[in-house]
Amino acid sequence: MAVVEEAPSDTPPPGGDPIGYRLQQQRILAEFGMEALRSRDIAAMLQRATELAARGMAVHFCKFLSAPDAERRMRVVAGVGWRSGVVGHATLGGDNESPAGFAYSKGEPVISNHLEQEERFRTPDLMAEHGIRRAINVLVEADGERYGVLEVDSEDDGQFDADDLAFMQGFANLIGVAIERQQAEARLAASVEHQELLVREASHRVKNSLALVSAMLTLQMQSDDDPRVARLLGDAQARITAIAQTHDQLWRGARVGIVALDDLACGLASALGEQAPRHVIACDAEPIELSADSAIPLGLILTELVTNAIKYAYPEGKGGRIEVSIARRSGRIEMVVEDEGLGLPADFDLKSQSRNSLGTRMIVSLTRQLGGEMDMGRRAGDSGTRAVLSFPEPAA
Repeated sequence: MAVVEEAPSDTPPPGGDPIGYRLQQQRILAEFGMEALRSRDIAAMLQRATELAARGMAVHFCKFLSAPDAERRMRVVAGVGWRSGVVGHATLGGDNESPAGFAYSKGEPVISNHLEQEERFRTPDLMAEHGIRRAINVLVEADGERYGVLEVDSEDDGQFDADDLAFMQGFANLIGVAIERQQAEARLAASVEHQELLVREASHRVKNSLALVSAMLTLQMQSDDDPRVARLLGDAQARITAIAQTHDQLWRGARVGIVALDDLACGLASALGEQAPRHVIACDAEPIELSADSAIPLGLILTELVTNAIKYAYPEGKGGRIEVSIARRSGRIEMVVEDEGLGLPADFDLKSQSRNSLGTRMIVSLTRQLGGEMDMGRRAGDSGTRAVLSFPEPAA
């Protein structure tokens, strides 16, 4: 219940038009409500509240005071009408050291129409210096906690009444709701940032773990004289490298969980080229962004196609050119891997080949996972091989 020094019921409002005065207050309250709920800056919102509250109450002075600190001081964090240096710096006492402190400690709104006669609390020097003679204070609460006090002050002999209190309480309620929303958004943003940090850390650790596995496979290949075992281990190592590089892009990118295909595809092509110095592997990819769910299968398919071209496209002991390109085509993503080598056998069939080759079986399975299509055949002019992967571009 409000702690009110009663005002005479016949006190005329500013301007002498009670209906116009109250309608103006309602318009100002509605204006502030829209601004408060859109605001992303608490300090700016509090400053705007003091400006509009002063206008609605037809006074020159208004201030917002923060909750008392450890020394029981309440800082003027926003305000209008006060001399330079007050807002942001001046403090008033809590409890009965000021009208705002009294309202805060009581947990109720307070009206005083005769500050010079007050016995409930003291009138601070700051208010006396500005000639303040009456004040109305309302408590602002957010998430069940007392956040601060909104105070309107006047230097004239008028009277604040219950209707003025209702207007001010409306302001306080809107401020509280806006603060709760902003604090909730801040907590959500912090939570999202924390989750992104965890994802980045997880991707980084996966990449490092896969790099360790790759190194172990290299040691195994060096210790085994069987060419078939070395070839199988080398294939496994290339696949692991593809997954590792994708995870490397996941934690390095500006958007967590998103991979840019130009970085991923050309990074894989470059790594494969380092292992096959006789070949020239060129890469041209658009900076298309994909999630890990799509980027990992695509990276594995690229690795298989380029590895096959390195192994089989050119006569043994010789090298040649291998080209990788990725672009958008009518709402689909198209990846092309082609060479200038010997070309595929005339009777080559991708589905039949997948029964006998793990690599080809992976290509077929991963293409299906992407919801795409794979076409492999001779290049135009009957020279070399051209493999084309086409799949729908995932929704953003």
